[in-house]
Amino acid sequence: MTILEQIKQRTDVPVVVTDQQGFVTYVNERFCAVFGWSAAEIRGQLITAIIPDSFHASHHLGFSRFLTTQKSTILNHPMRLKGVTRDGRQIEAEHLIAAEEHQGEWVFMATLRPLLPLDG
Repeated sequence: MTILEQIKQRTDVPVVVTDQQGFVTYVNERFCAVFGWSAAEIRGQLITAIIPDSFHASHHLGFSRFLTTQKSTILNHPMRLKGVTRDGRQIEAEHLIAAEEHQGEWVFMATLRPLLPLDG
């Protein structure tokens, strides 16, 4: 079973998957419940829709560097980062990002475990 297949089976944490251009291709139901997007709304959006504006430049730099070198210092290492909900709130979460090559194209996937209890 591939890493992608394993992550897509997760139901206990929000999951998001993007293609190598950074477009969201998959989210699970838990992602929708926590971040407020429907799967149809977020699918096809750039991943930066859920990344705070102040991190867009560093995200683009790291993404480009990985696609060029295929080396990363952040993959497979838990990180405390913020994610942006559909209504603009920021949620601190433990992000665990992985990448896998499928048919010559990179697929990026992440679990986004909220660190604080969510309101409501």
